[in-house]
Amino acid sequence: MALGDVGEPRVNCAIPCGSSVLLTARGGRLLLRLIPGPHGATLATTTYAIIASVQLLGLFVLWTPSGIVWWRAEGLAFWALTTAYAASWLLLTKASFDAGAEVQSGALGWMSLMGRIRPIFPDMPTLGLFGLIRQPIYLAFTLTLWTVPVWTPDQLCLALFYTVYCMVAPRLKERRFAARYGDEFYTYLSNVPYVVPCLYARKNTPKVK
Repeated sequence: MALGDVGEPRVNCAIPCGSSVLLTARGGRLLLRLIPGPHGATLATTTYAIIASVQLLGLFVLWTPSGIVWWRAEGLAFWALTTAYAASWLLLTKASFDAGAEVQSGALGWMSLMGRIRPIFPDMPTLGLFGLIRQPIYLAFTLTLWTVPVWTPDQLCLALFYTVYCMVAPRLKERRFAARYGDEFYTYLSNVPYVVPCLYARKNTPKVK
């Protein structure tokens, strides 16, 4: 959606709410029906990955820059932010592999279909970055939004919108994990913080449901 007129900020955003809805029970049932025939369940993770990728692609394709530059990093600030930006993407890549590359990429569905087996999901991720926080993927993506060396009105709009999304949307994912993994997830939840790493060791606490 374009906002503003000539000389005002114009931002075209691919809103990710659609993919978040698919994480709900009703959305999951819809996801199974998007692929006609008997393979909807097998390809569910692939279908979801495609939808999320198309939305992200739409963000880049439909973006209409405002042309207004508020601030541009120079000198040491430029190199510091560029390094932080690259590190954020490396962190995002690492978190995706820790979560299970076959699930994150959507390959699990195709691999299961070709092997003529039911999709076998990896265990709940608790190692690597997931041993520090429960949502490293969302945090890493948020960091990519705030480490850019050039700031414009539309960049700020995008960063604010997606930051709120990345802090709220994982609650749907955790609800799904609670239903799938039960006590294992609640133990993990009680010991590992949401998105801010603890600077001290957390002791086991009673399970909270």
